[in-house]
Amino acid sequence: MASKEKNKNMTLQQRNYQQLQQKHEIKRPIVKNCLKAFLVGGIICVIGQAISYFYIYFFNFTEQSVGNPTVATMVFLSMIFTGIGVYDRIGQFGGAGSAVPVTGFGNAVISAAIEHRTEGFVLGVGGNMFKLAGSVILFGVFSAFVVALVKTLLVIWGVL
Repeated sequence: MASKEKNKNMTLQQRNYQQLQQKHEIKRPIVKNCLKAFLVGGIICVIGQAISYFYIYFFNFTEQSVGNPTVATMVFLSMIFTGIGVYDRIGQFGGAGSAVPVTGFGNAVISAAIEHRTEGFVLGVGGNMFKLAGSVILFGVFSAFVVALVKTLLVIWGVL
């Protein structure tokens, strides 16, 4: 209803321009983009699962303890692939499918470091590396602290 009221207040020239704009607007392939994101995200998850099985089989990790080395390996691989330019192509194809998994975190950190490397290691790389990823680290550490505090209190009170 608000758009109808907005159209009433438009001049004839504005309405003609809006019709011309809608006529030439490129339609986004939403379903195709969703399928590509699902495919890329799924492949990243399959690779992560394969790395988990690798650690379980060759290094005798348990299913409970294999998560941390798997995540570290996935972040490390995404940083390497970002550095050599492969992850950017994966991101262009898969969109959010490459940004949502933990590999997107590694990509965000290294992309900022690469972008600001000309400013020096301390002020350029060090100062800008965690602009985007810093909030993720901050809230991750804070959330882990709160969960550990709650669990400690529950153990002390005898609930767990």
